[in-house]
Amino acid sequence: MANQKGLIQQATKSEGKTTALARPIDRLKNILAAQSVKEQFEAVLKENAGAFVASIIDLYNTDKTLQLCDPKNVVMEALKAASLKLPINKQLGFAWIVPYRDGKTGQYIPTFQLGYKGYIQLCMRTGAYRYINADIVYEGELVKYDKLTGEIEIDPSKRISDKKIGYFAFIETLNGFRKTLYMSADEVTKHAERYSKSYGRENSVWATDFDSMALKTVLRLLLSKYGIMSVEMQRAYIEDSSDIVQLADEAIEGTGEVFEAEVIEAEEQTGENAQ
Repeated sequence: MANQKGLIQQATKSEGKTTALARPIDRLKNILAAQSVKEQFEAVLKENAGAFVASIIDLYNTDKTLQLCDPKNVVMEALKAASLKLPINKQLGFAWIVPYRDGKTGQYIPTFQLGYKGYIQLCMRTGAYRYINADIVYEGELVKYDKLTGEIEIDPSKRISDKKIGYFAFIETLNGFRKTLYMSADEVTKHAERYSKSYGRENSVWATDFDSMALKTVLRLLLSKYGIMSVEMQRAYIEDSSDIVQLADEAIEGTGEVFEAEVIEAEEQTGENAQ
């Protein structure tokens, strides 16, 4: 990634003084048109590089808040998604590039964030999993929870209401290893209150689609502790852990809202990124 950063900086310099006052979208296009940058995308995406670059331009052109970020930094974050072969289209939900404003410097920073579907996709690519699942548990369905093994017994026929009492993630690998993680609705809420700065915001997905964020929480926690992590998954996990994960909540909804945030300390990131 350091080499990629150098090539993008070089491409930025090659724009020359004539583009100093150009519109942000024009600056982005100039960077993407540089041969060194094109080669980076072609190296990881092959024949799909052109379509991915077009999606970057479309995303940047339609997201006014993202245009507040330095175009070269946006390209850097896009390269992270490209290296994982994950689309950055908001509607698809695999990955996002989310802008946030650093409360200390006032600068707008784009950040790569991995979505729930992105984790599923990367798990499937490993070829190591027989089953991957995450779902909601309704009142009456939970028959048994073994605190020692983490296993749960669920009977949908015993559901007595639409009240959501918990969430679970389940994996089974091809070699027969099975693991389940169950969290009550209260446990998920407490986790979000502690680690997600967007929790409690009126327009955050925690408010508008609590279920999707709860499912990502249990799945990410389970994979990080017990999952088979390919090199690609490890890289994705690190990239998703490197910045402020909770701001991806707003990207899912496409609210276009930029939040003021300060960098989270490393020890806080471990829990926050369990989203």
